Amino acid sequence: MNPKVQIRKIELLSDNWYTLRKYTLDYQRSDGTWEEQQREAYDRGNGAAILLYNKLKKTVILTRQFRLPTYVNGNESGMLIEACAGLLDEDSPESCIQREAEEETGYRLSKVQSIGQAYMSPGSVTEILHLFVAEYSDDMKTGQGGGLDEEQENIEVLEIPFAEALEMVENGEIQDAKTILLLQHAKLHDLVELSSAASMQILIAGPYRSGTGDDPDKIAANLQAMNEAALQVYRLGHLPVLGEWYALPLMGTAGSKEMGDEIFNEIFHPSCVRLLAHCDAVLRIGGASQGADEMVRVAAEGRKKIYYGIKELYCVI
Repeated sequence: MNPKVQIRKIELLSDNWYTLRKYTLDYQRSDGTWEEQQREAYDRGNGAAILLYNKLKKTVILTRQFRLPTYVNGNESGMLIEACAGLLDEDSPESCIQREAEEETGYRLSKVQSIGQAYMSPGSVTEILHLFVAEYSDDMKTGQGGGLDEEQENIEVLEIPFAEALEMVENGEIQDAKTILLLQHAKLHDLVELSSAASMQILIAGPYRSGTGDDPDKIAANLQAMNEAALQVYRLGHLPVLGEWYALPLMGTAGSKEMGDEIFNEIFHPSCVRLLAHCDAVLRIGGASQGADEMVRVAAEGRKKIYYGIKELYCVI
């Protein structure tokens, strides 16, 4: 026990669901003086969480369910995407997470790997969460999962490409702390390898001027959309390129004064066609665009791969 902490009084505030206690204590500060403090601690027991991953399919198993605390604190739907998890009750962490994995996801695991433990909200909650990872395969599936009816669980099981799950962390679709920890662990330790010999140079083709009426703000928005797609392609292990990255500086250097002038027409689309000759594939994004459609047509004639969304690239990594 810490000699700098002397608990003088414990009051039970609630035991309706779990246990909430109020502690009155004396705490010795670093300068040697003592002060009285009052703190509350919520005891819900300890828990375990697991990330199921498949190396061959490059996927992970996550769940989606309603979480009231998030609903009353800014999550409009109350739905949260999470890794499988549950309370230990009287089980060991390993037994608990194997039971929870089968109940929630439908996969029966014979082997799990511990990667450590963490206090998830140490300012108010006593819980220690034991963290695990495990490989899964289709032949391990014993049921549909979804949780237990008697516990009022209504859990949706999600099989998601690993790269997409990482992107969901980046864009805020996944906000659950334990899930973020597990996904980052999987990324850091290459549990699901995203890089391979399949890495390609991919031309991002989308509207630039089309539908903008040459409004600079709308053109900038179109360019930003292509840049954002390029970033996702890069994070998937490929090399993205935009014709605009080459054409715009060249046109400026050549003295183009406005869109559609002689220099613009000399460089803009022709540079994209030249660039495409050095690419393995085209990713077509956004709305109507004659120029982007031309890139798709030229790519098809050259027997290059054509993709119409980021998700199509997940399966080729």
